[in-house]
Amino acid sequence: MQAFTTLTGVAAPLPMANVDTDKIIPARFLKSISRFGFGKHLFANLRFREDGSENPDFVLNQEPYRKAEVLIAFENFGCGSSREHAPWALLDFGIRCVIAPDFADIFHSNCFKNGVLPVQLPRAVCEQLIEDAKMGPNARVTVDLERQVVVRPNGEEIPFQIDPLRRHLMLNGLDDIGQTMQHVGAIDGFEARQKSAQPWLYR
Repeated sequence: MQAFTTLTGVAAPLPMANVDTDKIIPARFLKSISRFGFGKHLFANLRFREDGSENPDFVLNQEPYRKAEVLIAFENFGCGSSREHAPWALLDFGIRCVIAPDFADIFHSNCFKNGVLPVQLPRAVCEQLIEDAKMGPNARVTVDLERQVVVRPNGEEIPFQIDPLRRHLMLNGLDDIGQTMQHVGAIDGFEARQKSAQPWLYR
């Protein structure tokens, strides 16, 4: 998993609440267990018309937001089904951070496991950031996980809180497997001792 330390990039404004995982990645595209290739289907029902052409009114089809790395939305982002494909699609599109007043629990957890940083800030602050984002290419926002601040285009720093363990894992690019592999020496030692004491378990 790619580490998340400090990100400076274009923020896309999505002033919507209750954005569910089927809106993020519609169920008809869940045909693979690979983490890659879902970005082209991100928000498909909003990005594309029925004939497959782009909807020019949707923010991710507009410049400079086609290359957005931060998404700013409203309450209950990621509600609905527990599909891990939702953070996969965000990450594959290029979005590494979502800022919202709150998140659905499972989506929130899945983000940390896949290198997408969910930042929780009050609704009023999200509204300010959305207005900043409407400034276009000049509205580059910085998300500093080390210092736990979001820096607005005007330089104002907004603090946020992240669980210390999750912050450590994100800063070091450790998913569940990576976290386990940090203890590979102890694991190998246990297996060696067990193989010596209970060899029949390994036949």
